[in-house]
Amino acid sequence: MTHAPLPPELDAYLTAHPGTRFLDAVMFDLCGTAIGKRFPIRDAAKVWSSGVAFCAGITTLDALGACWDVEGIGFSDGDPDAVSYPIPGTLALVPWLPDTAQVLIAPAPPEGLAQWWFDPRSILASVVARFAELGLTPVTACELEFYLVDPARDAAGRVAPARPARSGRAPEAPRVLAFDKLDEWAGILAEIDAACLAQGVPAGAATAEYGGAQFEVNLGHLPDPVRAADHALMLRRIVKGVANRNGLDATFMSKPFADQSGSGLHIHLSVLDADGRNIFDDRLPTGDAMLGHAIAGLQATTHDAMAIFAPNLNAYRRFAPNQFVPVNTSWGTNNRSVSFRIPAGGGAARRIEHRIAGAEANPYLVMAAILAGLHHGLSQRLTPTPPSTGNAGEEADPAMPLKLWTALDRLEASTLMARYLGPRYPAAYATIKRAEFEAFMADVLPREYDWYL
Repeated sequence: MTHAPLPPELDAYLTAHPGTRFLDAVMFDLCGTAIGKRFPIRDAAKVWSSGVAFCAGITTLDALGACWDVEGIGFSDGDPDAVSYPIPGTLALVPWLPDTAQVLIAPAPPEGLAQWWFDPRSILASVVARFAELGLTPVTACELEFYLVDPARDAAGRVAPARPARSGRAPEAPRVLAFDKLDEWAGILAEIDAACLAQGVPAGAATAEYGGAQFEVNLGHLPDPVRAADHALMLRRIVKGVANRNGLDATFMSKPFADQSGSGLHIHLSVLDADGRNIFDDRLPTGDAMLGHAIAGLQATTHDAMAIFAPNLNAYRRFAPNQFVPVNTSWGTNNRSVSFRIPAGGGAARRIEHRIAGAEANPYLVMAAILAGLHHGLSQRLTPTPPSTGNAGEEADPAMPLKLWTALDRLEASTLMARYLGPRYPAAYATIKRAEFEAFMADVLPREYDWYL
């Protein structure tokens, strides 16, 4: 009996890793959680030939996996399957699991349509495609902050930063950029870097952040925002997997500890023209003007997109004056108190750092919303406010929707976001997140007894 030849990518992988027993076919849901199916390696070829089928509406589920039948997706349409296929070049080892490989998958579009209108990855791809109409290519990179946390909770259900092995060191000690903190966690950070290398995730510098056991990992710049968002989500999976292997948890919550710094998802972006030149390059005659248009577009769309940058109740705890967290739409050069920072240096490396999103936000949607603002500003030749100097984060803009419910209202009413994300998506997203919030509030919270009993 003859067997069909293996797909080339799978064949090459199994030749290099003959002991592989399982294949994880992975995609990411609305909350950025890794989902999919685990196949015995004997069935792996079917993933390429027949795809992976599971419910199409998986990317409309909330944080607890609840289906709210938004826009008739779920119960009303009979919960049909979508078939997803491997993304070329993403088959890789899973270092924290024994004998396991992983490949990213993406849903094939429904018959007669260009995409699933509610799939975040497809939404980002559609926004990126608009730049080709302008003869431009966005270049993006992500920075993600996270905490390593103790898996044990106290009597009230609270978590604490992981305690380093060195005795006498308080886990909550704020030692930003400190090498002794990096040294204490060198083993786990090295495992994270090795896993990134094994999975093709372009990880760069790791830094110690302000919070206890809080770190940041930088990812490389790519002229493909969809892949850059893939990498951000893969990094989150890697960090959690490596932490679990070492008996710890990791969290990308925006504000896991009220008295410590929050965690953000910072996006660095520049734009190349048809000749490969960075249009923000200050050595070009139009460099300053293009940068200004881009910033103005981000300023014009920030309020409409806040519910994407901060997708749940906890995310809004991160926003407060004098915390190096944006509370307005200011911008400036070499200034961490603004929303849109122009890092020091210039020339071909000149770029914008978008500092608003929380670390648990969906990178596909965050990137889509940011690029929507960028495209809007460039295509409409918008003018930004004057740049800020000094402390731009001392006072919050009262017009900025810094509560979940006001941000959801703003997103749902946004014709601009509907134009870029799709006519049905802003309202669908707002409906899902409102339902999640209402379910969260349905139970009596412990503090209610402390305050009102």
